[in-house]
Amino acid sequence: MRLLLLGGTAHLGSTVATRALARGHQVTCLARGSADPPEGVTFVRGDRDDPDGLSAVRDEEWDVVVDVTRQPGQVRRAVSELRTRHWVFVSTANVYAAASAPGYDEDTPLLEPLEGEAMTSVEEYGPAKVACERAVTEGARAGGGTATLVRAGLIGGPGDDSARVGYWPWRLAHPSGPDVVVPDDLDFPVAFIDVRDIAAWVVHAAEQRLDGAFNVTGPPTTLGTVLEESARVAGATVPLRPVPVAELTRLGVRPWMGPRSLPLWIDDPALRHFAVMGTGRARAAGLHTRPLAETLADTLAYEEARESPRPVGLTDAEEQEIRAALG
Repeated sequence: MRLLLLGGTAHLGSTVATRALARGHQVTCLARGSADPPEGVTFVRGDRDDPDGLSAVRDEEWDVVVDVTRQPGQVRRAVSELRTRHWVFVSTANVYAAASAPGYDEDTPLLEPLEGEAMTSVEEYGPAKVACERAVTEGARAGGGTATLVRAGLIGGPGDDSARVGYWPWRLAHPSGPDVVVPDDLDFPVAFIDVRDIAAWVVHAAEQRLDGAFNVTGPPTTLGTVLEESARVAGATVPLRPVPVAELTRLGVRPWMGPRSLPLWIDDPALRHFAVMGTGRARAAGLHTRPLAETLADTLAYEEARESPRPVGLTDAEEQEIRAALG
């Protein structure tokens, strides 16, 4: 199979390329070259913001094109210029207008699509991905082809620079004091998928030319279970210090991501079940996910070797400050 990967040098794209190569496929990556592509791929330098950015690959016939962009204009240009029998577009759970119940499926209503060519703020991420999905589907149908829409949940695993999954095993392995500050909502619903598992399913979807939308994430669990497994893989015995949400807010601790935060947790009741999508359709079509402990152990190993600053969680000084403020 001749696979064109639009991107392919970042976390998910690189893992998809590596998986496809291991399956014996010919892989071409078109990207700006901000990171090195995996060994064995054919690398083509191109900037998709350039109106002629696809010129090096548009005269080829591809078995599959895989796209991970968030910019509708880039997708519209790709579907109008590239020739392929099948598209795989990596979308997101953020396309859904509501996630009020656990296990919501692919028939859940979507947000209104972004009207412009490019998202200009993080608030436009969901609508931008909806617009991308629509462009891929309509373009595939117009050309007599098929399209897989991969509505991905949170992606973790080794290589994840966001550290949203990696923070907890790392923090438990390296406590800043006699305990570890956590939200007191240990029943908070959590789900995420190892990058290697979603990459394997993307390649499987390409091989099988699966048509339609699929929610793709890991099994539902709880924040408490993630913390227990994180402590186990880290060999940690440090106790947890659950802190009420009101106190965390007072002390300037953010949910989910970013500096001075506690990841994998959201304090907005409307988003409580955001992560725990129903994945029955994808699992029936071949999705397999590895045990939670394996992902956490491999992610911890990646975090231990990290050279860049960790962009989420609490620093030692911040956690010590919070501990002192709580008394």
